[in-house]
Amino acid sequence: MKPKLAFYWCASCGGCEEAVLDLADELLPILSAVDLVFWPVALDFKERDVKAMEDASIDITFLNGAVRSTHQSEMARLLRQKSKLVVAFGACAQLGGIPALANLTTTRDLLAEVYGNSNQPQPEFRHDGQTLTLPELYDTVFPLDRAIPVDYYVPGCPPSPKIVSAAIQALLREPLPEPGAVLAPDRAMCDECPRKASHPTDLKIDRLYRVQEREVDPAVCILAQGVPCLGPATRAGCGARCINGNMPCTGCFGPTSHVRDYGGKALCSIASIVHANDVAGIDPLLDSVPDPVGTFYRYSLAASFLERKYME
Repeated sequence: MKPKLAFYWCASCGGCEEAVLDLADELLPILSAVDLVFWPVALDFKERDVKAMEDASIDITFLNGAVRSTHQSEMARLLRQKSKLVVAFGACAQLGGIPALANLTTTRDLLAEVYGNSNQPQPEFRHDGQTLTLPELYDTVFPLDRAIPVDYYVPGCPPSPKIVSAAIQALLREPLPEPGAVLAPDRAMCDECPRKASHPTDLKIDRLYRVQEREVDPAVCILAQGVPCLGPATRAGCGARCINGNMPCTGCFGPTSHVRDYGGKALCSIASIVHANDVAGIDPLLDSVPDPVGTFYRYSLAASFLERKYME
């Protein structure tokens, strides 16, 4: 029998679904080798279809997106029950991703910002004998492995086609990768950067620039030009797509196995090249980074030691 595969999304943008389609010609032999039993974003599957399945009848579920609501956590638990293997697919499922920047505020303040104070969605609405219920949003967004046990991780925002293809093939054959493995190279992104030869041996900077504040030389190490590039703290495997687009690495592939807190590692990589060693020189440099959390914890806040901003 063909292996049974499922795909599902929680709090995400849909980019991970697009990453599967980006396999292009490689997608056809994969689909012919598996039985796709659940992928509601692409085909007409319902929650009741999953509930009707036997436990552990799905061989692999690729689940992307952070966990933001009661329904997302319910679906994560249901798919965990029905699956032999669950893969945290993409940065949001692995680390919390962009949705977890909501941890800088509260659900109440977030809804007030989006809807105002008089037109917010309600968990339950009754009219003419009918009841409509909506999932409730958690005050804290969290990565998938804080909701259910996760077997493997595929990094990226979104994962690159090469990484997606390699991960699917690795999980469809024996022996399986080591449990808990991140299915991407375990080395820094700088190792595959096309500009690594231009990185100075003793790099020191006096200020940091936002990418729009200066013209970035496409032949020179971006970090050497004073633009925060998080390649030194980030796992390889993306193919240096941002660098090839003349943009700095923002860290979507997360940390290597040697790093416990991605944002802390990213901060250390920048701090190590600061030329100044006194307050008068350091403070102006820090002021040139207007959004430290968004810069260094853009994808990983929910999985970090910080996790969220705690309100008085």
